[in-house]
This record gives sequence, structure tokens and C-alpha cells, in this order.
Amino acid sequence: MSTAPSPEVPQHYLGGIALRLLAMLSLSLMFVLVKRIDAAGIHIVESLFWRQAIVLPMLVGWALTRGGLAIYRTHRIGTHARRAMMGLTGMALNFGGMIFLPMAEATTINLSVPIFAVIFAALFLGEPTGWQRWSAVLVGFLGVLLVLNPTTLIAQGFTGHHGLGTLIALGGAVMTALITIQVRDLARTESPMTIVFWFSLISMLPLGLALPFVMTAHGAGEWALLIGLGLLGAVVQLSLTGALRLAPVAVVTPMDYSSLLWSIACGWFFFGTLPAETTWVGAPLIVASGLFIAWREHRLHIERMKDITA
Repeated sequence: MSTAPSPEVPQHYLGGIALRLLAMLSLSLMFVLVKRIDAAGIHIVESLFWRQAIVLPMLVGWALTRGGLAIYRTHRIGTHARRAMMGLTGMALNFGGMIFLPMAEATTINLSVPIFAVIFAALFLGEPTGWQRWSAVLVGFLGVLLVLNPTTLIAQGFTGHHGLGTLIALGGAVMTALITIQVRDLARTESPMTIVFWFSLISMLPLGLALPFVMTAHGAGEWALLIGLGLLGAVVQLSLTGALRLAPVAVVTPMDYSSLLWSIACGWFFFGTLPAETTWVGAPLIVASGLFIAWREHRLHIERMKDITA
């Protein structure tokens, strides 16, 4: 998403924070439905289809209130297509991680995204990365290793739900970080809503083609789960976008760590699970690393603005 709000949009920091918190709560509830849907025997491709299918009409309706679909016009359709395929892969991995792992554990691994994003920004964008951020990355990786508990995983040969789920969740975090870099590039010329629209539209093509091969008959309860998944996905997407319109990235992104609290609560309430001991130790290191990276980015942004206006 764009790192700076549009100048014509009035800033409302508390409103932006509230929307980001709503997005994190909705995201946790959405992942509860992901696990429920999987338990009902519904294929993950169908979950992904309905997650996107309900968001798209809302984006179309939003555009029609603002002059029509022309607001989504783009000259970078190839880049949008690449971002959509990456986004679809990342979403599938994140869904898979939630299916195989307890919610808190999968969420903790996903919180390592800022750590990987720093590395990829340095490698692919050539962004300068000082010793402070590299130190934060190392601390964060220590937290990730504690959560992953590689000694146990290697001893088990990465077999079973837990070992496979750990690899899938880690792959989801890496892919999400790569998507962050891709979106940062797109945001140079595209609005956040345009990026979301093309992601939703393009990803529907392969999902729509695959759907007839995996879809089965559903009862009322299963349809309620799928519709709820799509609606919560829409709330997440629109809340994230709205938060970035009301407040800067550095203000709202620290709210993402509230998702860990929600996932612990949802995991305990809906599934009777609590985080493993290693998660309790590693999570604070990951959160501290991510918060420091966000704070550092904020300070550097302030310094750049001072240089521009000097």
C-alpha cells in the first residue's frame, strides 16, 4: 500500500488506528472460519474463491459511487497480474498454515513478515539498511527460530500436521513479504483501491477455472461459513485500505500485533488450544523486532521530509 496518504484526505489518527484494529479482529475471525470450513471438508480452492468473490462486487459498488470503473484504469496490467498470482499464492499458504497449526502459532509466524520485508527490500530494491535494522532482523529471526523449534521439527522429519503446517506458514510469511515489496513498487503509480481491485479481479480467473473441479454440494450451515468468510474478507480489505487513508503507515501498522492477542483468544475459545511454550518465548522477540523496524522507518521518513522542506 502507499506509504503516504493522499493529500486531499483529512487525517484522523484515532480513526486509522480503530480501522486497523477492526481489520485485525476481522482477520482472526476470518481464520476461525477458514479452520471451520476445512473441518467441514470444503476444498481450500473454494474457500479462496468465495474470499475473493464477495470482495469484488463491493469494490465495483464503491467505484460506481465515485464516477465509475474508470478510476481503476491502469497502464501496468502485467505488474498487477504478477502481484495477483503472488497474492493468491500467499493467501493459499496463509490459509494452509492456519488449517494445520493452532491459530496463535500460525499468527506468530506470520508476524515475521516485516523481518523478511527488510531483507527483500535491501536485496531487490537496494534500500539502505543500517546496523540498527539488521540487529532488529537478527532478534526477530531468533524469535522465529524459537517459535519454529527446528530441533523438534528435524527430529520428527517435518512429518505430520505440525511439521507441514510450520513450513507452509513460514512460506506464507516469506511470500507476504515479497508481496509487500511488489505492492510498494505498484504504489508509486497506483492507488490502494486500484491495487486491491486488480488483485481481486485477476485472482478470480484461475480460481473460477478450478472451482468446478473441487466444489461440492453444501448445506445451509456450510454456505453460511463461506459467505461469512467472504464478508469478513471484505471487512479486512476495506478496513486496511481505510486505515491507510486516515493515518500514516508507521502509525497504524503496529496495531497488527493485536492479531496475536485475538488469535490466542479465538484459538482458546473456538478450538480449546493455547500457544506452545516456545511461542510464548519467541513471540515477544518477533513483536519487538517488528515494532523497532516500524519506529525506525517512521524516524527515517521524518528525516527525509525535513531534508525535502529544508
